[in-house]
Amino acid sequence: MAGEAHQETDSPRIDNSALPDVKLTPKAIEMVRKMHAKEGLGPDKGLRIGVVGGGCSGFQYQLNFDSEKEGDRVVTLDGVRVLVDDFSLPYIAGTTLDYVEGLHGAGFRFDNPRASRTCGCGSSFSA
Repeated sequence: MAGEAHQETDSPRIDNSALPDVKLTPKAIEMVRKMHAKEGLGPDKGLRIGVVGGGCSGFQYQLNFDSEKEGDRVVTLDGVRVLVDDFSLPYIAGTTLDYVEGLHGAGFRFDNPRASRTCGCGSSFSA
């Protein structure tokens, strides 16, 4: 595969090629497009979905617009580029990102089949 990075021999790497991609619902795609346009971003910026340590359950989801970096898994969903780094992918593979509106406000919601426990805030989980 062109542009494929070589694997280092001194540290074990997870083969992410067999992991499923992250998905976005039509409502999430619509909201990402609106936010992308509102911020005046160019086509080089995609939606980065990742995880960082922290939150009430061990890991916390992270969303931001970013440029593609080496090692990213890149998926284009209805014109929206989604970027996931090597570290985050095993934790969020197969996750569906939705946008929900309700009496308590609106925001993105993660449906993560790999989460063994989530918290009430909906932004952290444990794997």
